[in-house]
Amino acid sequence: MLLSLKMKRLLIYIVSATLGLFGATMFVPGVQVVLYANSGFFGFNLTAIWQIYLLLGILLGLLNFFVKPILDIITLPIRIITLGLFSFLVNMALVFAIDIMFKELSAPLLFPLLWTTLVIWIITFLLSRFVTTNE
Repeated sequence: MLLSLKMKRLLIYIVSATLGLFGATMFVPGVQVVLYANSGFFGFNLTAIWQIYLLLGILLGLLNFFVKPILDIITLPIRIITLGLFSFLVNMALVFAIDIMFKELSAPLLFPLLWTTLVIWIITFLLSRFVTTNE
């Protein structure tokens, strides 16, 4: 059964966000994902670190799929003036929003957040190229 193009894009965002956050915690100094004793989401206890990564990846992927297009439309004049570089700041803001919502993720200050966003962007780019060329 073939997935629609939108479903493929959503899955690419979720997988790349999960792998990107994992890669950022491995390679970017200062970025941490920690499992606390009271870690949970809507009443479900999270008991393993992979569950935290999966939850953060799903939520970041959903933000990239649903909220980022709206932010891209709103910030279109600024993106035109900066030749598209402002879209990178929009991506950083989405990662920062996840950082603020969940105490398990810590990407302090500007440079760890910048490198985390870059890692996620690279993985998204590579996955989207890989998936679209194998059709």
